Amino acid sequence: MKSNCKFCQYISELAVKAMIYEVSATPKPGLVDRNNSGAHNDMDFFTFMSSSASLTYTFYECALEGVNFDREDYRDLLKRIRPIGIKGEEKMFNATRGVNTHKGLIFSLGIIAAAAGNIYKETGRQVISSEEISMKIRKITKGITEELKEIDRKEKLTYGEKLYKKYGTKGIRGEVESGFATVLKTGLPILKRLTAKQDTHINDILVQTLLYLMIETEDSNVLGRHNLDMLNYVKKSAREAIRLGGMFSQSGKEYIYKMDKDFIEKNISPGGSADLLAVTFMIALLENPKIF
Repeated sequence: MKSNCKFCQYISELAVKAMIYEVSATPKPGLVDRNNSGAHNDMDFFTFMSSSASLTYTFYECALEGVNFDREDYRDLLKRIRPIGIKGEEKMFNATRGVNTHKGLIFSLGIIAAAAGNIYKETGRQVISSEEISMKIRKITKGITEELKEIDRKEKLTYGEKLYKKYGTKGIRGEVESGFATVLKTGLPILKRLTAKQDTHINDILVQTLLYLMIETEDSNVLGRHNLDMLNYVKKSAREAIRLGGMFSQSGKEYIYKMDKDFIEKNISPGGSADLLAVTFMIALLENPKIF
């Protein structure tokens, strides 16, 4: 049906917009933004632009699978979109010449797109609440962290599996299985509260939201590059930035710029928090497409 195609196109546009807004928010300590490449020497702002543009059809296909899904066990929907995600990763790597810019977000936003498509099929509504999308995601990803318990039988471990074995952290698997609990508990309330204020720029809102997410996220990117001590250092730094006012005070802004320089020197990249910022933004758009 033509209406289904329009909805899937709409969802894809939201996903790409979320990725573009995330990377555009500046300054983001240790992360790629409009000022610099953060703690990365293999990618920059334009690498992210190329990657985002390459994924348009990926999210369209995920949404369409959600629309067409008609089985009782929602976990089967995850099985259906996984091959789409793998193809999306290939498109990303082709666009970036082998650089991993959005592998985590292909997974997260792809699941959100599929969940949104399925909710649209059931309700006919384009506007979807955060509670609805979270509940649907929990059904789609139920038991996904059980895969981590099988790692002792595997010869080759993924990035997330290695971190689970070392630290016991469930990473993005745990986050999606919870229906993005960190986003609903922290990211979304902060973003909504800040957007309710007049004359507040979207850039500052996104950076401020990121700081709150950095405090709550068990960031696999930080753990992968460093250890738990460095993750606690990131959380402590974000708390101090917020205490000083963050993007809404001069001293807060100065501190965030110092954080950026410090994180770059220490090779810290809180990419897990950045991914949840994009997820926060997409879910906010699903609830209210005119929020920005």
